[in-house]
Amino acid sequence: MTSTLTIHHLRRSQSERVVWLCEELSIPYDLKSYDRETPNLVAPEDYRKIHWAGTSPIIEDGGLVLAETNAIFEYILTKYANGRLSLPPTHPQYGDYLFWLHRANGTMQPGLVTLMFLRLSGNSKEDFGCKVTQKRIDENFEAMDARLAKFPFLAGDEFTAADCMSVFSLTTLRLFIPFSIESYPNIVKYLERMSHRAAYKRAMDKGDPGLEPLIFANAPENALW
Repeated sequence: MTSTLTIHHLRRSQSERVVWLCEELSIPYDLKSYDRETPNLVAPEDYRKIHWAGTSPIIEDGGLVLAETNAIFEYILTKYANGRLSLPPTHPQYGDYLFWLHRANGTMQPGLVTLMFLRLSGNSKEDFGCKVTQKRIDENFEAMDARLAKFPFLAGDEFTAADCMSVFSLTTLRLFIPFSIESYPNIVKYLERMSHRAAYKRAMDKGDPGLEPLIFANAPENALW
């Protein structure tokens, strides 16, 4: 298969998901990687010029320039996957697949990022906003841990794009907002399983060489902020 697909990957960002997805699907692609600017860790200007959104990830395919993780996943799965890594509406776990595919960026990651900015702004853990946000994050992790106690993957018995979507929020994102997952042993075991996937290893080696995947239970000691 030939492809005109280019992944614009901002290192230490959620665009690692797109690299991983393409590696799982064995889709040929060109990878252009960018480092964050210091001290604020924003994307460099040449990255932000590619698409007006200015956020990671961004892909190009022919004349198409597309941003937004979920939109990119839908595009790649529809155009290149031929049914792989997704479940059809007739599948008994189709609803679970959709839920976890969209849960990561719809609720889980926004909550974690909100908590990050609240803390950076000097809010204490006892402030109302922090407590409400933390409660929602905890509920999400409890549900995810319970799910993974029953099934090897988030959608159920099969590895899907929902897993590619979800792992970043549990690993690399912790460089920005360190948190522990010691209370969620099934999530920890799940991350270890994901880290052994050959496609995940290739994606991380290509996109973020030298970065040890944050699959361990305790909170990272060296945050980027």
